[in-house]
Amino acid sequence: MNALRQAPAAALRHPRSGAIIAGALAACGFQPLALWPLTLVALAWLVEITARAQSARRAFVLGWLFGMGHFTVGNNWIATAFTYQAEMPQWLGGIAVVLLSVYLAVFPALATLGAWLFARWLGRRATAETGVLPGFALAFPAFWLLSEWIRSWLFTGFAWNPIAVAMLGGYEAQGLALLAPWIGTYALSGLVVAIACLLRALVHAAMAGTGQRRAVPAAAILAIAIGLGLLIHLPAGYLTPQQGAIRYTLIQPDLRQETLDDPRNFETHFLKMARLTIQKGRAGNVSDRRLVLWPESGLADYLRDGYPPFLYRLMTYEADPKLARERIGRVIGPYSVLLTGAVDVVIEDGDELAARNSVTMLDGNGDILAGYSKAHLVPYGEYLPMRYLLEPIGLTRLVAGQLDFWPGPGPRSYDLGALGKAGIQICYEIVFSAEVVDRGNRPDYIFNPSNDGWFGSWGPPQHLAQARLRAIEEGLPVLRSTTTGISAVIDADGLVRKFLPRHTTGRLDGRIPPPHAATLFARTGNALPLILAAIWLVASAVALRRRTR
Repeated sequence: MNALRQAPAAALRHPRSGAIIAGALAACGFQPLALWPLTLVALAWLVEITARAQSARRAFVLGWLFGMGHFTVGNNWIATAFTYQAEMPQWLGGIAVVLLSVYLAVFPALATLGAWLFARWLGRRATAETGVLPGFALAFPAFWLLSEWIRSWLFTGFAWNPIAVAMLGGYEAQGLALLAPWIGTYALSGLVVAIACLLRALVHAAMAGTGQRRAVPAAAILAIAIGLGLLIHLPAGYLTPQQGAIRYTLIQPDLRQETLDDPRNFETHFLKMARLTIQKGRAGNVSDRRLVLWPESGLADYLRDGYPPFLYRLMTYEADPKLARERIGRVIGPYSVLLTGAVDVVIEDGDELAARNSVTMLDGNGDILAGYSKAHLVPYGEYLPMRYLLEPIGLTRLVAGQLDFWPGPGPRSYDLGALGKAGIQICYEIVFSAEVVDRGNRPDYIFNPSNDGWFGSWGPPQHLAQARLRAIEEGLPVLRSTTTGISAVIDADGLVRKFLPRHTTGRLDGRIPPPHAATLFARTGNALPLILAAIWLVASAVALRRRTR
């Protein structure tokens, strides 16, 4: 017991290195490691060292160091993208991850600073021994919630991996995310931080003795911890899979990133996708009606008319968009509709101004039914910020091509008749909580085409986890077709009903799981977690005022 009591004191003598290590351990809760207990322990340790800080500056620095460890480990997959970029050296990938972490670490730092100032303002005066521990632990969950929400939109936002994602269970479990339909992702993150604060209190209670006053909260905390463990691993068999009415064919062609943009491979890639798509032995009648789903970046053809002739020269089928569309129509069949990733070009007065990352919808005649353009673009991936400054020093986009991509208008639903209403979210867009659905025209499902071939072994499972969280929040099934995996059919409870692993060529067939009625979060959006944060802070203020009387 003496050793147990001395260990925290020894570690507190080196809080800065401890903060970095804790941040790195917290990221181990995300996929593919999914070591969620480490996330709770790391957050509890962050509370311990930051609340004992004797100045606001030190509280900020400790939160920032935690963020550096957290985002450097969690976003390591970004470095892999540089291995596919010929114009920039591979070693720049590691530097890019660290530089991005320098910025992202500001958000947990703001959370620790806010909680420290709040507790110092309303609580009793800090001492060298306890700092502002009681008030900090009360306020920190709300400030963490607010910091993640701000991170999701400031400077176009980087919403990747809110801490709530670490609490999502395996493919056939929901974990603590079963609360997301009622409170949303950012409030769920706040709840995770609150559990970490309780875990810290449990450790302190155990180290200080088991008197009656300490035994009751300690027992309550232990029950919460055990309950959390059960939730994380609870099998989802109690949720009976429901069969929808809409047939789908979803393909994963396993088009490797190193060959994807080589024109010599365009026709081979198309034929591979076509073979995966064709319905063998079918007579072509109305009973064969289905939704066909192709990934982002898989189709090289420009499908729209009216572009300058030279743009069509690298197309796979006789440099004619009409013939290319008709060929696709023959592949999918007369009663099918294809949703495929594609690139559209913005033309004005015969000049190319920009590109759009799109999903084009084609029927069996090869006619374009509609098109959706990605709204949340990836900085440095799909456009180069401050191009006038960065291009002269040799920096370019990671995605091939000279034109920057322009954003679309945001979530839209497309009525495909008997094939239901399709919502579209291309690749990275699916990570933005409360921004994936047209709330005035709710879809029946969300199609999330992606090219995850850039992002090594860590990016794809993290991407899938966040798509699952959107399904739970919105009560909508999500269908992911990717070039290299992980492709999946996710039901409205966030459970993966079918999937194709990375680097597997294959096809999924079935019926789209039905949607749920709009959840509370689907109706209120992020206003709900912000209200909960405000309530939490008011309750904390009242508790602190009572304590100091």
